[in-house]
Amino acid sequence: MKKKTNRLYKDLAWLWPLWENLDIYRKESQEIVKLIRKHSKIKVRTLLDIGCGGGKNASQFKKYFKVTGIDISKQMLRNAKKLNPECKFKIADMRNFDLKKQFDSVFINDAHNYMISQRDLLKVFKMAYKHLKPGGVMVVHPDQTKSTFKQNSTHLWRSKRGNMDITFIENDYDPNPKDNTFKSTFVFLIRKKGKLRIEHDYHTGGIFALNTWRKLLKQAGFKVYEEKDDMTLGVPTFICVKRI
Repeated sequence: MKKKTNRLYKDLAWLWPLWENLDIYRKESQEIVKLIRKHSKIKVRTLLDIGCGGGKNASQFKKYFKVTGIDISKQMLRNAKKLNPECKFKIADMRNFDLKKQFDSVFINDAHNYMISQRDLLKVFKMAYKHLKPGGVMVVHPDQTKSTFKQNSTHLWRSKRGNMDITFIENDYDPNPKDNTFKSTFVFLIRKKGKLRIEHDYHTGGIFALNTWRKLLKQAGFKVYEEKDDMTLGVPTFICVKRI
């Protein structure tokens, strides 16, 4: 039986608003706003959220900037628009899109995990560069790198909303450490009024050396800075400036 993949962004997208309280995004967004304002050479009024998903980051950034988001999932964009009716959202592939305008800042969250080749990751950075005003800033953070990846790591989250009780389990495994991909298996234990439903989802992600990130960002045209804090778990956040 063929495994169904990326269901979180398709038929299971309705689960996304049900876990992870928006408060957990607040501290991260505040730190990113500080980095943008610290490094930007221009006044920052607009932000492009590339791979915005269900719009939880946008729900925080809209407090500071006028936000536009793009994503490849129609289902996730419906979540984003419902959460952020005042923001603009457009369906687009982050590797190849043209909004015919530039923004003061750009943010890329973990959607870059789905770039499984250096070529595709570079395309994303070039699209960000194209849509960024001179003097503006892009912020991007690798969730993990070749040196920080933990084989067979498992994470669990639980959320209870009304009569829904959801347990989300994620397991990351690299079947071939010599290439640039890893596999994530998601298991959703969904209980509605105590009745259990189990769903499975499978994702393939990209994983690269830190120096590969540095090389590709510079190749895209950015002047690159790095900052670390307690939230980044040893992996730097890249602050990328488009020269004036």
